[in-house]
Amino acid sequence: METSTMSAREEAKQLKKMKRSETWRRIKKNKMIYLMILPGLLYFLIYKYLPMYGLVISFQDYKPYKGIAGSEWVGLEHFERLFTSSEFWMIFKNTLMLFGLQVFIFFPIPIILSLMLNEVRHSFFKRSVQTLVYIPHFMSWVVIVSISYVMLTLDGGIVNAVLETLGLQPINFLLNDEWFRPMYIIQVIWREAGWGTIIFLAAITAVDPSLYEAARMDGANRFRQMWHITLPAIRSVIIVLLILKIGDVLELGFEHVYLLLNSSNRNVAEIFDTYVYVAGLQQGQFSYSTAVGFFKGIVGLIMVIFANWLAKRFNEEGIY
Repeated sequence: METSTMSAREEAKQLKKMKRSETWRRIKKNKMIYLMILPGLLYFLIYKYLPMYGLVISFQDYKPYKGIAGSEWVGLEHFERLFTSSEFWMIFKNTLMLFGLQVFIFFPIPIILSLMLNEVRHSFFKRSVQTLVYIPHFMSWVVIVSISYVMLTLDGGIVNAVLETLGLQPINFLLNDEWFRPMYIIQVIWREAGWGTIIFLAAITAVDPSLYEAARMDGANRFRQMWHITLPAIRSVIIVLLILKIGDVLELGFEHVYLLLNSSNRNVAEIFDTYVYVAGLQQGQFSYSTAVGFFKGIVGLIMVIFANWLAKRFNEEGIY
């Protein structure tokens, strides 16, 4: 009995040793690929994972001169303050509204644009359109918002000049809270729609051309080919990107909203990103702003897990 047990242990050790040697053999074989991955891994380690240690101050009354080790521990006090704050539901609603605009209005546009570009047969025209829609992505939000300001301002703005020419009353787009959300999503579409088509166009190029040939032989027009071949072929890519998008439910980006934010539209424009900036950097409430950021991260993680689980339930590929 002892002999058989010893032999089983020896076999297990030998098997582990073989697996380790096989792993190292693969690493040595693909060492150049791992070297290419290394900068990305270091980036995430240094700028994404190591700073997580600082989340501990969300449970403290952090004082910079005392440091993390010397600051007083207050538990969930900052989270209680956040959830009982009169501004919490306003900020939460504003963030969800802008996120909804991004998911239901912006997210489908790169897909539609990539499908349309894929149907263009004139290569010069196709490349020209691609270049034109890509360019805004390389401009900062400062430039995008500045261009919008020049076009929409009451003082010589081209849009209001056209309205006055047509005999209509000028509109104060920049200070009217009713125009904040349309202005926000139009700017997002203008800047990011073209860049978002890159992934979808790359996925479309991987579709087997023989499927289109078979569909044409069966009498399918170009719209039918797009609907029954192209879209199903890139469905997994769409779902993965949608899951990642849902994970950013409370992460809309600070710079864009902050540039549009003013005292007149704050009730519809204040989101968690701008709230963290004001509370943390302008007011010096480091622990409280960290608690708000911690809450954002937890919600994003939960949404990613839920969206991935939902995709699996419908027999689709998720992100893990």
